[in-house]
Amino acid sequence: MVFLIPNTQNRDSKAVHLKLDELIRAVGGARNHMVDLERLSDQELRKLQDEFERIGQKADETKACVQEVKNEIASR
Repeated sequence: MVFLIPNTQNRDSKAVHLKLDELIRAVGGARNHMVDLERLSDQELRKLQDEFERIGQKADETKACVQEVKNEIASR
């Protein structure tokens, strides 16, 4: 029984990876090199994580600017 749990988890993990790979391939504008992320080194993964954090911060800044413009327009 002890061996069944890790085997099931491994199988589920592979299935999730395959589903995500399919979504990445299907979405226009997605970076296809994201499909094989599990093969990257820890350093490469960290660089990618940093990139997404920068993208997130930029999106937050843009959202705040848009809200300021909306507020300014609404106050006229």
